[in-house]
Amino acid sequence: MKRRLEPELMEDAAQALAYAQADFSEPNDLFLKLLAAAQPGTLHGARALDLGCGPADISIQFLTTYPLATCDALDGAAAMLALAQEKLQRLAGVAPRCRLLCERLPTPTLPAAHYDLILSNSLLHHLPEPQVLWQTIRSVGKPGALVVVMDLMRPASAGWVEALVETYGSEMPEVLRHDFRNSLFAAFEPQEVVAQVAEAGLTTLEVEVVSNRHLAVIGRLPA
Repeated sequence: MKRRLEPELMEDAAQALAYAQADFSEPNDLFLKLLAAAQPGTLHGARALDLGCGPADISIQFLTTYPLATCDALDGAAAMLALAQEKLQRLAGVAPRCRLLCERLPTPTLPAAHYDLILSNSLLHHLPEPQVLWQTIRSVGKPGALVVVMDLMRPASAGWVEALVETYGSEMPEVLRHDFRNSLFAAFEPQEVVAQVAEAGLTTLEVEVVSNRHLAVIGRLPA
């Protein structure tokens, strides 16, 4: 099935609020399990970057788990970051260690070879040109930095898309069902992501299918 692009940013305030209020605990937990499995117990004090952070759920959970770590949380949608800021204001132990950045990729403001850990959950399918993600990761990560990227995986047919929307979106508001459907059409197939990573020269990263609708790219940057 051919990829069909969707809007890159969630800039509508009502859409962002619906997204922030939705229960994404299952995929978020999967992401954090992948992170823990990739480098268990050694991320204390890490300097992390969360690309496409949305309302910062992953950033907050990461910083809660690793109380000596810091995280720059980047998203291009101001509405999403406003919701992230609201959450951080209620978390005195986390807020000073999380810096919110309203930026779109590619951006020259991120320091080169700076981060020990690069995270990204559900950004890739939003990008018209996926190399902006992979080249950013290559540029801003320290040699040997850990990379954990998870994203939706494009189904083989429109019928499979609808089946996934009914299975996982039945309790969602209609705006999120619509977005989920569009995101599945906009997502990449595993072999496409393998080709993207190879083109970026990130041959130390591995692509794997981690659920019936998610793929992940995990590994360390070349030392």
